[in-house]
Amino acid sequence: MSQEQWNAVDRYFTDQLAPADEALSAALAASDAAGLPAINVAPNQGKLLHLLARIQGARTVLEIGTLGGYSSIWLARALPEDGKLISLEYDPAHAEVARANLAHAGLDRIAEVRTGAALETLPVLAAEDAGPFDLVFIDADKQNNPHYVEWALKLTRPGSVIIVDNVVRNGAVTDADSTDASVQGTRRVIELMAEHPRLSATAVQTVGSKGYDGFALARVLA
Repeated sequence: MSQEQWNAVDRYFTDQLAPADEALSAALAASDAAGLPAINVAPNQGKLLHLLARIQGARTVLEIGTLGGYSSIWLARALPEDGKLISLEYDPAHAEVARANLAHAGLDRIAEVRTGAALETLPVLAAEDAGPFDLVFIDADKQNNPHYVEWALKLTRPGSVIIVDNVVRNGAVTDADSTDASVQGTRRVIELMAEHPRLSATAVQTVGSKGYDGFALARVLA
């Protein structure tokens, strides 16, 4: 199959099952206007995050990697009125775009974007007793994925769900000799999930408008 076919299938699924609305379209347009890279999740992937949060019955969500807040909108919409989403974004310019997009979507009351390196802001969350989070979505710099999962374990509870995006790396995840830091970080996080006694995990390959990709899904056991 070709990328053109993958795109066509994604368009069909999106049109049928995850159609855009004004707030989601505006978030993408604002991100594009601000020069953010077009690396947000696809609409059908955003809907998957939304459904996973709903199935989980999540009241609190932690997102590591905000970009323009597109996935944040999908996740925040899954929360009850007294729910809370905290999203961590390294780039201050990206964070400002995300805050504006969340406000435009009417979600700024339950969604908060914090700026700074996640490995610096995660300890602050722990010191604040911000958890436990019912769901953690990790979509940031891949070389630090193992550290993000370790922090996610500190900020969750038994039964929480951890999702790590972009784990296939166009198939390069199988290359143990890769010099790509993102590939090595992904391999380390998969191995961590495989070996960690507090996690039960799997990973799924996907094809679509974002190319050949995939995600890992884990449940916190204890």
